[in-house]
Amino acid sequence: MHVFGLIGNPVGHSLSPPMHEAAYRELDVDAKYVTFEPAPDAVEAAVEGAAALGVDGLNVTIPFKRDVLECVEPDDLAARIGAVNTIDFSTSPPRGYNTDAAGVRRAFDHHGVALSGTDAVVVGAGGAARAVAVTLADDCRRVHVANRTVERAESLAADVHADAPETATVTAGGLDTLTDRVPTADVLVNATSVGMEEDESPVPAHLLHGDLAVLDAVYTPVETRLLRDAATAGATTIDGGWMLLFQGVVAFERWTGHDAPVEAMNAELRAHLG
Repeated sequence: MHVFGLIGNPVGHSLSPPMHEAAYRELDVDAKYVTFEPAPDAVEAAVEGAAALGVDGLNVTIPFKRDVLECVEPDDLAARIGAVNTIDFSTSPPRGYNTDAAGVRRAFDHHGVALSGTDAVVVGAGGAARAVAVTLADDCRRVHVANRTVERAESLAADVHADAPETATVTAGGLDTLTDRVPTADVLVNATSVGMEEDESPVPAHLLHGDLAVLDAVYTPVETRLLRDAATAGATTIDGGWMLLFQGVVAFERWTGHDAPVEAMNAELRAHLG
């Protein structure tokens, strides 16, 4: 039996186990997906222990995505993002990947949104925003990072711009810059937690428009205030469940070599999202 799993702290809320287990059942893969919750200062020992015990692959979540960079050989994309969320133990040292980026791209692809040559706005400057901004900068013409703390937005934009294609421009500013940027943007991504605990949106509704594609990384609730406002404006809306789904799909395919049963994984995920 193959063993895959997730390390984080905490991990009790994770929807990765049922999603991956659904894929194993659908394809009759002899595998189990388990969760591990090492102490915050024990991630290196946890990764070494997993390798020693013959674990085939691990997903990585908060707060360890940056810490595990020291325990693996990251691919170029994970190194650019500065975070690993998927470890493959089939090589020594184990390889580290960031499938959050692919999750963003495939979520847009699934909804028929072409990113090439577009203008994008990213709200937030944390870990999720970094993965989103790096992904968008590889395809979009312009990427603007807006954050409450301007210095964090500027730091992120500078990092992303340094490794972006020459055809891309990455800028930054405070949340007040949304007033000028969103009305002319093609793509908008909320990479903050706003909307998770309260019925609020990080973007004023009057800025949204029908030519916009809006991805909200928040997936609980599935329908956030931002997405409701975007739908009212006639925009294309993409809930955070799609990003969660496709980052798991890419990890599954990397570990197993099988094409992921996307419909089965999505059905199980949606059943747990409610």
